Amino acid sequence: MKLKTIVLLLLGSCLLAVGHLQAAERSIVITSPADAKVIRIDVATGKNVFSGDIMFVLKDEHGGIIELKAGESGTITSMPVTSYQKVKQGDELGVMTPASVIAAKPSMVADRTLPNIGQLMGNLARTTGIYGVIDGQLNRDWTVGIGRVLMITVGLVLLYLGIFKGFEPLLLVPIGYGAILANIPLAGIADPGGILHYIYEVGIVTGIFPLLIFMGVGALTDFGPMIANPKTILLGGAAQLGIFATLLGALFLSEFVPGINFSLRDAASIGIIGGADGPTAIFLSSQLSPRLLGSIAIAAYSYMALVPIIQPPIMKWLTSKEERQIKMVQLRHVSKLEKIMLPMLVLGICSLLLPSAAPLIGMFMLGNLAKECGVVDRLSDNIKGALMYTVTVFLGLGVGSKLSADKFLNMETIGILLLGMVAFGIGTAGGVLMAKLMNKLTKTPINPLIGAAGVSAVPMAARVVNKVGLEANPQNHLIMHAMGPNVAGVIGSAVAAGVLLALL
Repeated sequence: MKLKTIVLLLLGSCLLAVGHLQAAERSIVITSPADAKVIRIDVATGKNVFSGDIMFVLKDEHGGIIELKAGESGTITSMPVTSYQKVKQGDELGVMTPASVIAAKPSMVADRTLPNIGQLMGNLARTTGIYGVIDGQLNRDWTVGIGRVLMITVGLVLLYLGIFKGFEPLLLVPIGYGAILANIPLAGIADPGGILHYIYEVGIVTGIFPLLIFMGVGALTDFGPMIANPKTILLGGAAQLGIFATLLGALFLSEFVPGINFSLRDAASIGIIGGADGPTAIFLSSQLSPRLLGSIAIAAYSYMALVPIIQPPIMKWLTSKEERQIKMVQLRHVSKLEKIMLPMLVLGICSLLLPSAAPLIGMFMLGNLAKECGVVDRLSDNIKGALMYTVTVFLGLGVGSKLSADKFLNMETIGILLLGMVAFGIGTAGGVLMAKLMNKLTKTPINPLIGAAGVSAVPMAARVVNKVGLEANPQNHLIMHAMGPNVAGVIGSAVAAGVLLALL
């Protein structure tokens, strides 16, 4: 009898131990994947979590955003961390007990005594933007305190440049306004659930908006000047020098500057800023370096808008007054058949040699074919009109949403802005120097200024070339000659992006 009792006790102890072991095995410990700061907690102890829910949002030491999502449903049993706490890689953030079924019972709010007027006023004060800035500055992180004020100021500056200075208003007005919306304290417009978050995810992360913009640009582009003077294709290629020079510069900064850690894919995405082509920069970054997409897009569009300020000093520094006064011979007439054949020819070459560039080149050539064929005028008008400008509004708002202070204010962003300036300068200089060389080697005169239009800022760069040429010689109209390398630059930046995609 005693032996039977002992056996039963041992068996019960074993079952109990197995039960505890299984329970322990079923507890999931949530740990930090990197040294980071907890910037948002979307769960609480005792609360249910469903598969796919965001639990924690972290910002690593390089400014990258990390979202930790639930892989299965369960209940949070403990959570030792708080918002804006710094954690090390492997530190425990919380513990979750998984469950196949979660029974949720709607809670009933018990009757409460109406708060007094002082409490009501205090609750109201805590919902204001002023409280959000002060609380963020004192109790959280400066990027959600005074940092928000700084970024709202940046948004206002972008609005000023777009409205009063006329610098690419179609881009800078929605970007600036999006930056202001994204930094309104406590509003969460750019956070998950906010409209700017969905605009960014649906249109920019997927790459849809840049491709639609490229189609619209194609419908607005005239390839006639490039066809009439094919040599200008070389200028469009030379102006892409800034892309590859900046790629090396980004790797150099990663090696020697603390707080900056760009991978090769990051460096390639930053380098494309040198092409001065916003849609291409967004498309490539969404494929290679999504974490830097916001900073890269801002840099690319900012420098596109500042073409009238950045390019003239470089152009004048690299050319003499005599070179700027050179008159070019009138371009020949280009037939309609040539203009129709070119999009199909370029697309065919791209398909055979560089399929990775086909999304950009394909949409660009579709828009141009619709314009030149003359039988789908209503489609062409819609592509370059209502569709393009609608997408431009959402693209600008989406890019502006990435100007929120907690994502933008870090060393890597400063590095990207500096590298973007260098990339744009090198691209401009590369085009001008190539045009100077061509002027020496060819019998027909070539004004070196048109090389600056080899960057992809269509048609702003060509207008700047024409303006600088007229300053040197009031009778020297270079706009049509500059459009050749300008259009070639659009194709060149798309090809460069395709090369980088293929290699990386």
